[in-house]
Amino acid sequence: MLSSCSSGLAAFVLICATGGFYCATAQNSASILPMAPFVTSGTRTLASAVAVGSAIEVISAADLMRQQLTSIRGALAGVTGAPAFASGASGGTTSLFLRGANSNQTLFLVDGLRLNDPNTDYAVFLGGACVSACDSLEIAHGPQSTLYGGEAVGGVVSLRSQRGAGAPGGRVLVEAGSFGTVQGALAAQGQRGADAWNFSMQGGHTDNLRANNAFDSVNTTFRFDHTINERIAVGATVRWFHGVYGDPGDRYTNDPDNETREENLLATGFAEWKLAAPWSGRVVLGGQERRFVAESPRAGRATAFTVVKNRRAVLDTQTTFAGWERHRLTGGLVAEGNHTRNSGFGEINRRQNLAAYFVQDEFSPRDDLFLTLGGRDDDFDTFGRALTGRATAAWLLAARSVKIRATYGTAFRSPSFLDLFGKSTFYAGNPNLSPERARAWDAGVDWYLAAPRGTLSLTWFRSDFTDLIASTANFRSVENIQRARTQGLECSARFALGAATSLRGSYTYLEADNLSAKIRLLRRPRHQASVDLWSDVGRGLSAGLGLVATAQREDINAKTFRTLDGEDFTVARLYVAYVLSSRLALKARCENLLGENYEEVNGYPMPRRGFFCGVEWTF
Repeated sequence: MLSSCSSGLAAFVLICATGGFYCATAQNSASILPMAPFVTSGTRTLASAVAVGSAIEVISAADLMRQQLTSIRGALAGVTGAPAFASGASGGTTSLFLRGANSNQTLFLVDGLRLNDPNTDYAVFLGGACVSACDSLEIAHGPQSTLYGGEAVGGVVSLRSQRGAGAPGGRVLVEAGSFGTVQGALAAQGQRGADAWNFSMQGGHTDNLRANNAFDSVNTTFRFDHTINERIAVGATVRWFHGVYGDPGDRYTNDPDNETREENLLATGFAEWKLAAPWSGRVVLGGQERRFVAESPRAGRATAFTVVKNRRAVLDTQTTFAGWERHRLTGGLVAEGNHTRNSGFGEINRRQNLAAYFVQDEFSPRDDLFLTLGGRDDDFDTFGRALTGRATAAWLLAARSVKIRATYGTAFRSPSFLDLFGKSTFYAGNPNLSPERARAWDAGVDWYLAAPRGTLSLTWFRSDFTDLIASTANFRSVENIQRARTQGLECSARFALGAATSLRGSYTYLEADNLSAKIRLLRRPRHQASVDLWSDVGRGLSAGLGLVATAQREDINAKTFRTLDGEDFTVARLYVAYVLSSRLALKARCENLLGENYEEVNGYPMPRRGFFCGVEWTF
């Protein structure tokens, strides 16, 4: 799988062509088994990973650095129960099916801000955006609507830029390779007195595999923190993605002219305070501006343009009280307004306001037992309210080396403006729609091996979906008429093999069925496995081998539109780094090492074997 994140920023790209960006920590000094002691996505508070009842996965900056992963899509490839399939090569639209939920039923949080809603998708962002310097990813499995509102049905993917730390420094990485790929990155981060900063910029170009399939993009991330005093801190984040993708369509179409363009800007200002020992809080004021354009020249006729504009403003505030013995209470308010214009099918020009409040109690009746209970009310001015609830439990046994956990929760996905209000010659929206709803539970066990040997996790899950929105019999409108169920087993392991070798692996078994139509849900593999083996060989040399295998899934024939058995495929990658000095390192990787000829989505061939080499300079 091509993990390079391409972009096109003329002079910058020609000077600094890259395959990724990393923190200012030297590669050979990174822990081979970074175990995140705290997570935030499962509770909206800083919580010890061993005390959380949800299944949470963390991909740290050290993980990304070691594996030379630069794209969000590539970083998610090995996540348990999260198959992501692209309509084409780097830059192509990409769908994510976390625990078998539909792609629009997984929420992306970017620096604490919701990236997507039913009218603002993440398919282009996921297909082309990069992970920036010192980014980290948290994946919370299962319903999270009680904490984050709509679209958090299958779970939440949280991408967050980290606070700058340590002495000021930076990196420049240049890379070139197969498919005419030229990439570059620049990063700087550090802390001085009360101020800390973290900045990165990536850019590059790739021709990809087919004619009219080039991808150019620019990614910029900036975070600034300022500590006012020991009780109050403020900061801001800005993240910008620009992508231009030659879109030839499926291999039966091979359109020579189509092009899509995306601009996605997210910015936040935040403040954190601790007014007294038991009281703390956080407020985030943020906004998003997105513009997507699909351009389709037509012989003898005017060029067809589809323009989608999304604008969002968000106020998200919460406060936590820990003064009640063995309880930690968190409550918050969320206000959100968005405006969507879509010149394509449905001719959308609508606004929506949301007001929500939530409350959660984290209760530990004894030192080895951790419980949470929460509820949320989301009130939309377009279709009404959605109430959700969630409970989790985590019990530590065997001298805290084993954790038994379980969760139960409800979630929803809001109907889109097209579902509610869209109009065309042959279609009319349904303003009486209800949200899509889900009830889900999981139960699992985590084994924490003697430090630093690693962890082993098993989780059984089941989600039942009702009121799914689908076309009516005459295809002229939509109704809440479908039911679905997903269930299966998630397994993950992370081991340290000696002092300088790590092994990570995952396997997911998934049954995903449309109960109304009595068919299997599309593009949900019954089996998916991944493995990554990395070793510090010594004398500055390190190497790793990764593999992702996918089997037994249904797809749609891009030519006949009939259901077919999707192909099975196995994709491997090899990556090597050699540290010449404390400032200079050489890097190389081979994507699709086995030369697999495969299509993640029928009709959209993926790149064959590709080789990439780069130089990284630290200053």
